[in-house]
Amino acid sequence: MAKAVRMADIAERLGVSIVSVSKALAGKSGVSEEMRAKIEETAQEMGYQTLAARGKAPVGGSECIGVVVADRFFNENTFYSNLYRELLRASALMGVSVMMEIVMQDTERSRTLPNFILNHKADGVLFMGEMEDRYITAATQSGLPFVLLDFYSDTSPSWDSICSDNVNGGYQLTQHLIQQGRRRIAYVGSISATSSIMDRYLGYIKALLRAGIPPREEWRIEDRDADGLYIPLALPDDMPDAFVCNCDEVASHLVQHLQHLRYHVPRDIAVAGYDDFRFSTACRPPLTSYRVDIAAMAAAAVAQLLRKISGARVDTSSMVIPGSLIVRESTLLTP
Repeated sequence: MAKAVRMADIAERLGVSIVSVSKALAGKSGVSEEMRAKIEETAQEMGYQTLAARGKAPVGGSECIGVVVADRFFNENTFYSNLYRELLRASALMGVSVMMEIVMQDTERSRTLPNFILNHKADGVLFMGEMEDRYITAATQSGLPFVLLDFYSDTSPSWDSICSDNVNGGYQLTQHLIQQGRRRIAYVGSISATSSIMDRYLGYIKALLRAGIPPREEWRIEDRDADGLYIPLALPDDMPDAFVCNCDEVASHLVQHLQHLRYHVPRDIAVAGYDDFRFSTACRPPLTSYRVDIAAMAAAAVAQLLRKISGARVDTSSMVIPGSLIVRESTLLTP
């Protein structure tokens, strides 16, 4: 039986990236119309079919990737459920099946690995969301190729990673607030919890310093405990006039808390979030946020992992995916 044509085959034929092929065949932006037509024509010539067109899941000979995510992220954070959905979409377009393991905290600490790693049932692994280096190190001993998604390791820079442009996102949000006339700006997020929260904080600090505004330690507010679970926000006695939050969910809860304390958002205090998912538009007023391009992150992660699975020479890649500032009523004095 002839082997099914994969996106990687089309990409190799045309000398383009798998991400470009994925976007073109999915009808998404990011490729020129000329290139889209060329990719579609080549796909038809080569007999490429999506999984839906085949009417079945990938079978023998097709790649299978395992996704590992910590329970504290998948349980607490809608961002990761959306990111996983995009992983499924990108994998299906590339003719790849997916297995997922949600790792409980005691399992992570004991470095007990999923069966699909121990038994090599997966061809490669995506670690989605921050996990302990010791756990990932234990997993790498299986010899399976892997990629980190939405985080990176300071202690192991050789590990491939795909992240949002967190520093620039934190910078743009803070700069926007400064342009709105806010000078007393606080940051909400436990910076030791994840590399993403830390990098968003660094972008916030960068914007303050460039504007000549000295950062204040008491205006860095913790939002989660040592186990990564959300905690009640302890607001300072000397209140700022704006908050940059590390995610929309925390920003939405903060808006409700401020309103309970009789503050008007945004007249008295402006609030900005990050990610631009459900909480950003469900909040009242709707949140200014930094939109993470999760579709591009997912496609890039799957494509990078497939390159490693194929045995192709792959340079260590720490890929940063840009997002975009979305301005809404929560930071505007005059909408």
